[in-house]
Parts: sequence; C-alpha cells; structure tokens
Amino acid sequence: MAERTSPADITRADIASRVDPSDAPADGAAVPVADAEAVSDRPDSAVVRDALGVGIAVGLSGFAFGVTSAGSGLTVLQTCALSLLVFTGASQFALVGALAGGGNPFTAAAGAFFLGVRNAFYGLRLSQLLALPRAVRPFAAHWVIDETAAVSLAQRGRRSARIGFTVTGLSLYALWNLTTLVGAVGAEAIGDTDAWGLDAAGPAVFLALLAPMVRTAQERTVAAVAVLLGLGLLPVLPAGVPVLVAALAVPIVLYGEGRRAQRTTQRGDR
Repeated sequence: MAERTSPADITRADIASRVDPSDAPADGAAVPVADAEAVSDRPDSAVVRDALGVGIAVGLSGFAFGVTSAGSGLTVLQTCALSLLVFTGASQFALVGALAGGGNPFTAAAGAFFLGVRNAFYGLRLSQLLALPRAVRPFAAHWVIDETAAVSLAQRGRRSARIGFTVTGLSLYALWNLTTLVGAVGAEAIGDTDAWGLDAAGPAVFLALLAPMVRTAQERTVAAVAVLLGLGLLPVLPAGVPVLVAALAVPIVLYGEGRRAQRTTQRGDR
C-alpha cells in the first residue's frame, strides 16, 4: 500500500472505486483493513472468469518470449528457467533483447532487474489487501506481477481479491511456462528466427501490453522522452545501456512539470 500514518489503516481512496458510496463514513475517516472483509464481494464465478481471461490472454505471450529467447542464442533449458524462476515478462524480454543485440550480460541483467523492481511496490499494496498467512507469502511473492496486482486491486473485498490473485497467478504461470517451452522448441526447429521475422515478436507483444497503460498526457510525455533517449543513444552506447538511460525520462518530465507549475504559480501571484 501507499504510505500511511498507521499501517493498520487503508484510506477510503484506495477502495472508493470498489465500495458503495453510501458506505462511506460521514467524517471521511479511514477504514480499517479488517473492514475490507466486510465489504460485499463479487460472486466467485465472476472473479474466476475475469482472472482466467487475464491469465489466458497474457499467458499466450509466453510463446513470443520463447521464440525471442531462443533466437537470441539461449538454449531451451535456459529459456524455460527464466520463465520458471524470473516470471516477469517485461524483465525477461528486456534481458533477452539486450543479449540478442550483443549487450553485456551484466548490463542486460541490470536492465531486467530495474524493470522488475516495480513488483516490490505492488507487493507493498497487496500485502495488506490480501493479508496472507506468513507461511504462504514467500510463495505468493513469486506471483506478484502487473496482472495479478491489477486483478486483485479491482475487487471489492478480501475474499474476491484473494481469489483473483490466486486464479490469475496460477493460470498465467502455468500457461506462460507452457507456451515459453513451445516457443523455444519451435524456434530451435525452424532455425534462424530473423529470416521469419520472429525477432520482432517480443518487442511487438511488449508494446501491445504497454500501450493501453499509457493514458494521461504525463504518461505519454514520459513514453515519448524515453523513446527519444533510447533511440538517440542507441548508436553511441553499448547494447542494453540505452534502456537504462531511458528511465531518466521520468525525473526529466517530473522536473519539467514542476518548473511549469512553479512559473504558473508565480504569474498568478503577480
């Protein structure tokens, strides 16, 4: 969750979209996490249906990763080990993409690591929402990714959130690893993936997953600056490094918007 004055509380803003407005206290007080269990859950069948839809739709993308990984020179065993042990699609694509471009393995791993750090923030939010037993948390942490976080946070109550997290994680993990194997074996069988144009499958899938998330003007600006940095530095920096430098798009855009807001405030004071 986001930072709070008390770790035992979850603010109304976090569940406002999932709770009937008539349930809100008159004084806008925080709602204890324990009360999240009392919030009306959706029917289990509806949660399972939505979770399976996400798990299956995204899980099929493992085929593209398998093809891309095998095309970058990794063996079938190495490719499958990445999906089994790493299991965070963007980081996996970033790693094999950097390796395919001739990047240093350590640079490629660093880029994949920084992309995967976002899952730690998902974990902070999900830890209080799901409130899983301590013995289960280390295993559940492996399934903390974009899709499981999105499905869980879209639910109204704790039971639905747990079902959404479990079904999404299980279906996506199983299908992602299965299609990774199929893609890697198929890529080895057909030989040169570049000749078939399959080297573009990974980036295409990644962009297809990313595009719907870029909605606001600020997000579009960050994406544009990141593209300019990445493409502009591609000819002068080692493979894999432009991806890391592109992350500077976030502070650059935030700084620019801060300066613009400051100038606007100063003009308003005159």
